[in-house]
Amino acid sequence: LKDSSGSHGSPINGKLHGVFFSCNTEFDTGLPPRDSPYGPLRFQIPAGHLLNPNISLYFADFYCMYTAYHYVVLVLAPVGTEGDNFCRTRLPRLDLASNPFLTCTASQRQGEEPVYCHASDVIMEVLFTEPVNLDQGSVEQISGHHQLMSLTTANAKKDPSCKVCNISVGR
Repeated sequence: LKDSSGSHGSPINGKLHGVFFSCNTEFDTGLPPRDSPYGPLRFQIPAGHLLNPNISLYFADFYCMYTAYHYVVLVLAPVGTEGDNFCRTRLPRLDLASNPFLTCTASQRQGEEPVYCHASDVIMEVLFTEPVNLDQGSVEQISGHHQLMSLTTANAKKDPSCKVCNISVGR
């Protein structure tokens, strides 16, 4: 169940079930980061298992929490599932081929893989609303820094001076 981290008003907090995945890569290699604050094991799954034309993509949250980077939370829900039905009435749906966060562009030639792209100036997490078969991915031990640090924002307040994630609504 999605916890209460992130923006306190997010409609998925405490209401939507799913599996969280990081969606970040190293800027110079395009590979997953060598370090992980979550520990020495990584479950990695090909993007096409979670991001394809049978998936609805929804925007769920955007916040900074006094850091240089902003956090983005997206929801991936297989079309017609309970998660998709929940999100359809509560979250903005994003075009899978054209949005500022995460895209999947169909290949132009027979036999080629689709092209997956993500924003590089944010820390992005995706919540996949269905169980994930572990046989679809792989678990590997990773080297690097593994100090488990809490990324929870349950008791934090947004930076009121941030010009990126705070908007003014005029009358």
